[in-house]
Amino acid sequence: MTRKSQIGCVLALLWMSAASAQQTFPQPAALQPDVDFWVSIFTEYTTDQGVMHDARNLAVVYESVDFTPGAGSRERQRKIVQRRKAIQAVLARLASGQRDNLTAEESRVLGLWPDGVSNKTLVTASRNIRYQQGLRNRFRDGLERAGRWRDYIEKEFTALGVPVELAALPHVESSYNPAARSHVGASGIWQFTRSTGRRFMRVDHVIDERNDPFAATRGAGKLLAYNYSLAGNWPMAITAYNHGLGGVRRAMRQFGDTAYTDILRKYKGRTFGFASRNFYVAFLAAKEVDQNADKYFPGLQIERPTDYATVTLQDYISARDLGEALGVSDKQLAAHNPALRSTVWQGSKHIPRGYEIRIPTRLLGDSMSALIAGIGGDKWQSKQLPDLFHTIQRGDTLSQIAETYKTRVSTLVALNNLNSSHRIRAGQRLRLPAAGPAPMAAVSKPPPEPVAAALPAAAPADAAAAETASPGGLASMLLGTIQTALLSDPSDYSVAADNTIEIQSLETLGHFADWLEIRTQRLRDINGLAFRTPVEVGKRIRLDLGKVDAKAFEERRIAWHRDQQDNFFRENVISGMTEHVIEPGESIWILSLREYDVPMWLFRQYNPEIDPQSVTPGTRVQFPVLTAVDAS
Repeated sequence: MTRKSQIGCVLALLWMSAASAQQTFPQPAALQPDVDFWVSIFTEYTTDQGVMHDARNLAVVYESVDFTPGAGSRERQRKIVQRRKAIQAVLARLASGQRDNLTAEESRVLGLWPDGVSNKTLVTASRNIRYQQGLRNRFRDGLERAGRWRDYIEKEFTALGVPVELAALPHVESSYNPAARSHVGASGIWQFTRSTGRRFMRVDHVIDERNDPFAATRGAGKLLAYNYSLAGNWPMAITAYNHGLGGVRRAMRQFGDTAYTDILRKYKGRTFGFASRNFYVAFLAAKEVDQNADKYFPGLQIERPTDYATVTLQDYISARDLGEALGVSDKQLAAHNPALRSTVWQGSKHIPRGYEIRIPTRLLGDSMSALIAGIGGDKWQSKQLPDLFHTIQRGDTLSQIAETYKTRVSTLVALNNLNSSHRIRAGQRLRLPAAGPAPMAAVSKPPPEPVAAALPAAAPADAAAAETASPGGLASMLLGTIQTALLSDPSDYSVAADNTIEIQSLETLGHFADWLEIRTQRLRDINGLAFRTPVEVGKRIRLDLGKVDAKAFEERRIAWHRDQQDNFFRENVISGMTEHVIEPGESIWILSLREYDVPMWLFRQYNPEIDPQSVTPGTRVQFPVLTAVDAS
């Protein structure tokens, strides 16, 4: 083969690779300005800079804003509000119809919009002025950090059939910062919420695998593969990672499965805000920068993967005893085993049996197995220490804590002398039943303890504040809109325009009546249901929204389902998936409950288009494989 033909073959392969990527992650021309916007945020502006822009049309960037390095949030917010008001004044004059005798600033702003822009559009624009902080320095740091786990991520994703390009997603979520936390409780490089994380990994008061980049990567791969199996394409599977499958499937039904531009531009779901609209295009931008890092960040020093030795513990042991046996400090042990919670480092819990310890080989004086074998029998324990205290974490509630420790809220209130409002705060230590009662004075002012070491400051509590004052990364901008969503649940919990809902598993008329604050008989009357007639899953029922509006009803409904699912996933994780071909005479209910031991509500989440009552032989259905969690 001649050199010319060799070059031709290489170019052809590169073209085919680019075409394949385009097919997997389509980038419609109409979305190019949005992608360009995020590329500029990732590569041109530092966290001491940002831009004022239109929230709906990212091609319109009014101006850049620079801050004094180290400026506080109040100073930043004051300047942003000042600039917003100035731009609003310009838009107001233009929206009044003024097109002659314009000042230089008015001409500049008008020139940012297409020729012939209407007054109505400019009025709307005056309400859509948004500030976006730059992320250049954080993105660069993330590119360097990503080297620690990149090979592992690509290996896991390849095994799961997930495109390796999705390794760019943590740049959007966390800048590859393992200590990243969001104000809605999302955690780790993949920013799993507690509810979603529990589906695929252990998340409790002893172990939180969301904070372990290795365990969380396996969970992220499974979640992304699951999203894709239901969405059928990667743009919507990625959007669902932020917005939730239920909302994404509603948008796809309204506009079409692959109408990406229409969905991202026109869909008006209640929680489909700036974050959800921009999640896919931000991923495309992160992928572009990730794949061309040298172009945007010359001279990067990519970190190398750590050479780890691992061992699975056969019994319980204290962190101190294990560290001494391995010859490493508590700090080193914690740094490389971030899934272990503060209860382990405080000594109130042992490192549990079955946990895989990971230590850099350079820190070990002998093989890991030899060091473990040398631990005296008196150091190992056959049982976990009982729970005596719980240190409140950000986002905890008394009901969640009671569920975790299998006790009652009233018991916690009595043991801790809580007042009638049951107020708790992050860092507060709660006495648990195993610790027994305490003197009144000892619990009236429980000593605050650090929630965790070296956690970043909490992000602002609402999206508007995040837009104007947040010093955080993109995660703090994008995650706040999904606080009440069931991200991995494709069920439709929304109220339709005609005030009807689709009945979901576990629901009864009594539930609907409670959430609506009406009598059950009222629902029977408006739906023509006879007394004792059960509701049928998958059918629709009309609501009376006289006392409770649609938004409040949805929030109560979602909260109830989230509690049911959280309780289930405290004891079970999804470890895989199996396909079953229905044979003559088989029943979905019997298969779910007896053969696969999967509750019907979870079966429906994996097979949302299947009607269990009319399934025919030859139909292929999916059953999640469940593994019990050893929560000791």
